[in-house]
Amino acid sequence: MPNDHKTNLLVGCAAGFSGDRTDAALPVVQALIASGQPAVLIFETLAERTLALAQLARRTDPDAGYEPLLVDLLRPVLAQCLAHGVRIVSNFGAANPHGAARRIHALAAELGLARPRIAVLQGDDLSGPEHRALLQGALGSAMPTEPIVSANAYIGAQAIADALRAGADIVVCGRVADPSLVLGPALAHYGWALDDWDRLARSTMAGHLLECGAQVTGGYFADPGYKDVAGLAQLGYPIAEIDADGHCTITKPPNTGGCITERTVKEQLLYELHDPAAYLTPDVVADITTARVTTVGADAVRLEGVQGHARPATLKVNVCFESGWFAEGEISYAGPRAEARARLAGEVLRERLHGLGPLRIDLIGVTSIFGDDTSRWLDASAHGNDEARDVRLRVALQHRDHAIAQRLVREMTALYTCGPAGGGGVRTAMRPRLGTVSCLVPREAVSVYFEMVD
Repeated sequence: MPNDHKTNLLVGCAAGFSGDRTDAALPVVQALIASGQPAVLIFETLAERTLALAQLARRTDPDAGYEPLLVDLLRPVLAQCLAHGVRIVSNFGAANPHGAARRIHALAAELGLARPRIAVLQGDDLSGPEHRALLQGALGSAMPTEPIVSANAYIGAQAIADALRAGADIVVCGRVADPSLVLGPALAHYGWALDDWDRLARSTMAGHLLECGAQVTGGYFADPGYKDVAGLAQLGYPIAEIDADGHCTITKPPNTGGCITERTVKEQLLYELHDPAAYLTPDVVADITTARVTTVGADAVRLEGVQGHARPATLKVNVCFESGWFAEGEISYAGPRAEARARLAGEVLRERLHGLGPLRIDLIGVTSIFGDDTSRWLDASAHGNDEARDVRLRVALQHRDHAIAQRLVREMTALYTCGPAGGGGVRTAMRPRLGTVSCLVPREAVSVYFEMVD
C-alpha cells in the first residue's frame, strides 16, 4: 500500500453481514476512486452462526464453505478496484478462504481481468484434531461430547497488514475480528507500531463503526415519526477517512440515501459494547469514555479522543457442535376469534407432543418477540377477549433424534383438517441444530500468517 503518511486513508464498507445488499459496493467504490486517496474496500460478511453453517456446507461440498454471495458482491466492482488500486479486504472466506480465492481468480478470468494477487489468512481454524488438547484445556467440562463442526479463534489485524505490504490486491480472511478488517489496512498504510495503543484503538473504533454497513448510515437507526431517515431504499454505505493519528471521519457516497449524524454514529459506537472503557479485540483494548463525536459537514461526523490499552493475552474461540435437530411449523388463522383458534391449535400440539421436550409456541402478531422457549410468556398473556383477527401460530422443538423432531412437522401439517377451523398456509422446516460454547486460549497457541495464492 502507499506509505504517504500525509495522505489520509479511506476505507469503505459494502456489506455488514452475510446476505446484505449486493448493489451497495458500486457507489462506495466510485466515491473512493473519485477521492484520489489511498483506499480500501471491505466486506464484513461473517458471524458465528454464518461460520458454522459454512463448515456444514463444506462437509457437503469441499469447494464450498465461503460466502455464498461472493460473486454477486464482487462482480460489479472487481474491475474498477483492480484498475484504480482499491484494495479489497474481507472475511468472506468463512470456512474455506482458499476456495474463495480460487473463485475470485475464476471470476477475474471470466471478466477478462489480469489475475489479481490474493492473500489468504491462515490460523483461525482450530477445528482439526491437532487442536483438541488446546480446546479441552480451555473448556474443561464444557468441552462438547458431540461432534465439533467448527472452532475458530478471533484473530487480529497484523497478518492483514503484512499481506497488504506484500502487495496483495485482495486479502481473504476467515474469522478475524470485525474491526480488524479496517485496522489492518490502517496499519499497512501508516506503519504504526503494534503497541501504539491509542492509534490502534482509534482505528479499531473506526472499524467498529463500519463493520455493520448501513447501520451507521441510518438503516438500523430508522424509526418513523421518531427517527426519520430518507432514502432507505437506496442507502449509502459508510466510508471512514482515517488520519495518521487514527481519528476518523465517517461519510457516505454522494447522492445516496440514509444519513450520517451524531446520533447514528453514537448508536453504532455503543452497539455490542459491553464496557465502554474496555472494548476487547485481538489487537487492542479500546476505551471510548473520552471519545468525542462532532458534526463536521453534511453527512460527515468525526470521531476523536478514543484511548487504547494493551491487547489481551488471550484470544476468544467459538466452538460450534452438533446438537440435534430443529423443527418448526407455522399456520395462519384469520377473522373472528382468530386468536382463540390459534391458541387452541397450540394447545393441541402441546398435548400431542407432550414429553418430547420444551415446546416453543408463539402467536405472531400477539406474542412472539417477547416469547420464550418453554411458552411461559404465551401462557401468562392469555386473556378472555382473544381480540386479534390475523394471527400466525409458530411452534418449534429441538431434539437430538431426527425422527422425534420430525413429529412436530407432521402434527403441524395435520392441523389442516384436524382443527381448529380455518387454519391455512402451513409452512414447516427441519434443519440441523448447532450449539456454541466459547473459551479463551493463549495468544501464542494460535499461529497466524498469510499465504499468497497463485
